[in-house]
Amino acid sequence: MSPRDMSQTLQPGGPVLRGRGALHLLWVAAIGFALVIGQTLPSVARAAPESFADLAQQVSPAVVNITTTTTVAAPVAPRGPMLPEGSPFEDFFREFMDPGRQGPSTPRRSDALGSGFVISEDGFIVTNNHVIDGADEIEIEFFSGKTLPAKVVGTDPKTDIALLKVTSDAPLPFVTFGDSDVMRVGDWVMAMGNPLGQGFSVSAGIVSARNRELAGTYDDFIQTDAAINRGNSGGPLFNMEGQVIGVNTAILSPNGGSIGIGFSMASNVVGKVVNQLKQFGETRRGWLGVKIQDVTPDVAEAIGIKTAAGALVTDVPEGPAMAAGMKAGDVITSFDGGNVSDTRDLVRRVADAEVGKAVRVVVLREGRTETLLVTLGRREEAEATTTPVAAGAPQAPAQEEMLGMTLSPLDSDLAGELNLPADASGLVVREIDESGAAFDKGLRAGDVIAEAGQQKVATLADLQDRIDEAKEAGRKSLLLLIRREGEPRFVALPVE
Repeated sequence: MSPRDMSQTLQPGGPVLRGRGALHLLWVAAIGFALVIGQTLPSVARAAPESFADLAQQVSPAVVNITTTTTVAAPVAPRGPMLPEGSPFEDFFREFMDPGRQGPSTPRRSDALGSGFVISEDGFIVTNNHVIDGADEIEIEFFSGKTLPAKVVGTDPKTDIALLKVTSDAPLPFVTFGDSDVMRVGDWVMAMGNPLGQGFSVSAGIVSARNRELAGTYDDFIQTDAAINRGNSGGPLFNMEGQVIGVNTAILSPNGGSIGIGFSMASNVVGKVVNQLKQFGETRRGWLGVKIQDVTPDVAEAIGIKTAAGALVTDVPEGPAMAAGMKAGDVITSFDGGNVSDTRDLVRRVADAEVGKAVRVVVLREGRTETLLVTLGRREEAEATTTPVAAGAPQAPAQEEMLGMTLSPLDSDLAGELNLPADASGLVVREIDESGAAFDKGLRAGDVIAEAGQQKVATLADLQDRIDEAKEAGRKSLLLLIRREGEPRFVALPVE
């Protein structure tokens, strides 16, 4: 198996600079960096290590190669007579032999390679989920040349982590997790693994960036320029103390090979997942039970707060938050004693919290702070009961143009089509000016305006009143709660 090639697997991974333009950009960046350095005071920096040999010798016994074998069905091309094109028997044999469809299948064996590392002397091994996903057999090769079969203890596709177990007569060399949060951009790191099937290969580089997101809800990747190639997936990224601070998972590459942009899932994420897989065989993440969005500067201005921070609650379905009294329009500023910077921060904090724990959640509501005590549920159970929302095509007779949109009141028939309660109220967007601010903010025909200025709107007069109030208060924008296919979000629209 290979690290996920973002240009092919992560869909997409981002722009790839090519040719003279790319070289020019890098040159300009270097000049700019030199100018900045020339204007600042010198800082103390750690010297580059003379060699990584001692570190490699220390940790190598705990790094493993992983070979997986999968049985796949291979279609067998049906055999038939060779006929000249246009023969009158051609159609007959095409129907009889059915070559246009897959023929009968025979099983065949497919092997793939990856990397991993031992985390305990009794044989627990960490790797990527995509390395072992769907495998019938998993074989672990140790640095000594010894091989052992492995079984899957548990997997977490959301972070692409898998925990394996081997049985050994003797205690196994192992490595421990370090604190990925203390790693700084520019720190030295060393990667080990099985690139391109070469086995037990070492590469070194630095931390290029922190807190990278790729495609997952819980992503916290360390970016490194240490060479990572196909087969390195699941291998460890070490700090200079020989601690694992990341699991090599993905690369950004136009050709499948390393170009110096690799991503390792941070150990502080991996460690928590591994502990749960070891204890339960599955993950058990906390669940707050709210839908949220980031507080943008225009949203902050619309609701009258100075700092664009926290997580804005767009909806509170039945669950822990509703039971604690949380409401749509609340801004979550603190969770379990820690400040919340944005939605990503809140999602991670909640996921890391213990299921069933009662936590204090501080919200900003109508200019005042309130503290709620929320007993967290389990995310996996909540997701298992989630049902998809059906879209509707609204039609309503009465309408009026406001804020660059043609609006009409929501009735019970439209509410049913939009998968909303029969007594739901609001204004349906019938048409929208594509050159206006509402369109730029993402509103579209079929959206429902449920609230304006954090008050419910049922009629066009209600919306006009909220617009007038915003203008009288000296605000430049009005906060609207929009529902699309049942999903809520807040949008701040200019009223001037």
